[in-house]
Amino acid sequence: MLDIFPRLKERWNNGGNQLSGGEQQMVSIGRALMTNPRLMILDEATEGLAPLVVADIWRVIAEIRSTGISTLIVDRDYRKVLAHTDRAVVMEKGRLVLTSDSAELRAQPERLAQLLGV
Repeated sequence: MLDIFPRLKERWNNGGNQLSGGEQQMVSIGRALMTNPRLMILDEATEGLAPLVVADIWRVIAEIRSTGISTLIVDRDYRKVLAHTDRAVVMEKGRLVLTSDSAELRAQPERLAQLLGV
């Protein structure tokens, strides 16, 4: 995990309460990966984090996907989600309102704009 998150290598001797929110998120993702999952569910994994940490998290999400681990990503940044997924689903009040290939939605952002108020 320290190869995936080099920032944590620098903080190895720090306690959990001395880690930033982004570093704590990295630890959470790393711990989940150490269980050799078939599916990773990432719910707002980048919420409230510094831009550099957000970029690092998305880099790791791409690496996770490249290993064949399925990912379910819930995030407000629909552009990033579409860039890191094959399929996209939009739910409204627990109801499916759109399901599509992510590439199609990237090419037709107006379909999402109607639903998300973008």
